[in-house]
Amino acid sequence: MKALLVLLLAQLCSASLVPEREKDPEYWRRQAQDTLQNALRLQRLNQNVAKNLILFLGDGMGVSTVTAARILKGQLQHGQGEESLLEMDKFPFVALAKTYNTNAQVPDSAGTATAYLCGVKANEGTLGVSAGVTRDRCNTTKGQEVTSILRWAKDAGKAVGIVTTTRVTHATPSAAYAHSANRDWYSDGEMPPDALEGGCKDIARQLVENIPDIEVILGGGRKYMYPKNVSDVEYPHEEKHRGTRLDRRNLVQAWREAKPPSKVAEYVWHRRGLLALNLSRVDFLLGESLHPRVPWHQLGALGDPWPVLGCWGSCSGQLSSQGCCCLQGTQALHEAVELDRAIGLATRLTSTQDTLSVVTADHSHVFTFGGYTPRGNPIFGLAPMQSDVDRKPFTSILYGNGPGYKIVAGERENVSAVDFAHANYQAQSAVPLRQETHGGEDVAVFARGPMAHLLHGVHEQNYIPHAMAYAACIGSNRGHCNAAARPATPLLLPFLSLLLLLC
Repeated sequence: MKALLVLLLAQLCSASLVPEREKDPEYWRRQAQDTLQNALRLQRLNQNVAKNLILFLGDGMGVSTVTAARILKGQLQHGQGEESLLEMDKFPFVALAKTYNTNAQVPDSAGTATAYLCGVKANEGTLGVSAGVTRDRCNTTKGQEVTSILRWAKDAGKAVGIVTTTRVTHATPSAAYAHSANRDWYSDGEMPPDALEGGCKDIARQLVENIPDIEVILGGGRKYMYPKNVSDVEYPHEEKHRGTRLDRRNLVQAWREAKPPSKVAEYVWHRRGLLALNLSRVDFLLGESLHPRVPWHQLGALGDPWPVLGCWGSCSGQLSSQGCCCLQGTQALHEAVELDRAIGLATRLTSTQDTLSVVTADHSHVFTFGGYTPRGNPIFGLAPMQSDVDRKPFTSILYGNGPGYKIVAGERENVSAVDFAHANYQAQSAVPLRQETHGGEDVAVFARGPMAHLLHGVHEQNYIPHAMAYAACIGSNRGHCNAAARPATPLLLPFLSLLLLLC
């Protein structure tokens, strides 16, 4: 009945799908001419030295996700959706990045993070090391470590920050500071004996020791910072949240002790603690929630998780990669819209004259939407047709593989019998897998600000941090820089302002 009702409504509304202004050819001509004039103005290139660098990374945010998120954003604003603009759509320069790992056609988040943060392509599953390192082989790591743009910025006297809606030790952010033969070595409790005996360090320990003066660290995964079986401060009676460290170290305490006595270092573990800080008096901030990832539909009901900073990703991504791996397209796309909201706020807080902002993804997912849907069709809705093979309806959003593959009475599940618009609905997939896989196609790179024009065309993914470093006169390639023109304004305030204004 639900499917028939949706199809009937689509037929009744088909005559009014096209806005009146779009029936006039002059509307499209004027739009094209306005766009042309904007393009011509870009010939006056912004070649300033970038004072600030901001990288937004949507984990798993492929091009199909960007398009679907754009439609969702417009529909949330009571429009048809297709004509909407994401904040990243307004960035004047767009490129494509080739995401493959050195040993993988379809990449993982560790090898890609090494590319877009360290400027070097690497093997899948490895972090902050060259392709000379084999996954799980601790003894191949020594001498193969590569540094990230965060380190380059810190060495140039900049204040730096990592803000993520996943674990701080997750593959996506940890390539900024860690060197590891395995992305899963979050604490020494997850490392095999041979790696420990070989002298390799876990990722949480490297967060504290490798670059001890990162001004802002906000994310999740605090259990990896505490000794094994130490009760969690928020969930003291839940065993799964207890500390995991075998070396019995309290890394939060170690982080504090590493700071000069003259500096103020604050540790917080929930939103209330963050909002209570006088940030003008804070030199270093470490915030680790147990679970900063909050389903979009629960945001209004929960008070402890971090303020929503869009998402470190979107599936769609990470937030969304998690949404995508579970095929929860509804959650993933809402998270992509939240990420875009954060991008818009960062744009308003900074100037394109001195701030280079880049939005990209580490990889895509096997996420798609189609089915000849009419203009304005709900992005989470049904296609206006049934399969001409099994005579069942299907949703516009589908996945190439994953847990959404369901057979009921020997046939494909009839989606009209389920709530396909629910936040936790698992979209149907073509191939049954317990977890959906990444996709292997190129991802978009959006850029705005000084030297943004360097991000154009089709690039290897590892090109991104080199272009950003060139714009900011950091890293090894500084021959073009005028020392007198290098501003030293820190990055700390933009990061913290962004967090607070989203609360």
